[in-house]
Amino acid sequence: MGKGRILALLLAALGAAPGAAETLGDATKGAAVFDKQCKQCHMIGEGAKTRIGPVLNGIYGRRAGAVDGFNYSKSMARMGADGLDWTIERLDAYIENPKALVSGTRMNYRGLSDPDQRHDLMAFLRDYSDQPQNIPESEPTALRTVPDLAPDILALQGDPEYGEYLSAECTTCHQKDGSADGIPSITNWPEEDFVAAMHAYKVKLRPHPVMQMMAGRLSNEEIAALAAYYAKIEN
Repeated sequence: MGKGRILALLLAALGAAPGAAETLGDATKGAAVFDKQCKQCHMIGEGAKTRIGPVLNGIYGRRAGAVDGFNYSKSMARMGADGLDWTIERLDAYIENPKALVSGTRMNYRGLSDPDQRHDLMAFLRDYSDQPQNIPESEPTALRTVPDLAPDILALQGDPEYGEYLSAECTTCHQKDGSADGIPSITNWPEEDFVAAMHAYKVKLRPHPVMQMMAGRLSNEEIAALAAYYAKIEN
C-alpha cells in the first residue's frame, strides 16, 4: 500500500467531524473473508479459543493486547498500555496495513487493501461484539465521512538535513543508535512507516498523549523531513 493511501486513511480517520453513520458491509460476505484471511490464526464465536492469534469475540471496544494468556508483541502491549481501544477506525487501519498502526506487530499479515472486503469483515466481527444492535450508530464502531487529502501533502519529499535539525527533540527519548530500552527505535524506519505513524498520532488514531502532542506541533513538511532523516540515519 502506498504512502498516499495510508495517509488518506490515517488523516481521515479522526480528522473529520462525525456525520451520519455509514453502513458497514455484509456480514455473510464477511464470514467468507474471515475464513479466507483470518481463520488460520484466529477463532471467533461459541467455543472460540486463542490460537496463533487471540480470540476475536468482543473485539469492538476491547483494549489492545488485553486477551488473557496471549503472548503479545511488545509493540502491541505498549499500544494497549497507551490506551488504544479497537474502534472501527483503528480496526480498519490495522486490517488494511497492520504495521501502519502497530509498527512492531508480530501478526504476519500483509493487510487487506479492498475497502469493501474490510467492511464486510468488520460487519462479521460486529456480530460477535457486545450489543451489536447499537452498532454502527455509536462508538466504538461509528464510521465517519472520509475527506480527500490534498495531493500536495502526499507528494512531499522530506529534507533529511532539516530532519536532522528537528530530531534533537526526538532524541530526548529515542536513541539515535537504534537501541530500544523501553522506548521503540525509530532509526532506519522506512519513510512511509514513519510518516504514517506520525500522522496517526497527529489525528489521535495512535493513543500515546506525549506523541500526540509532539506530532500535533509538526507541520506536514517537518514530518516528511524527519522521515527522510531517520530512514537513512547513520549510527
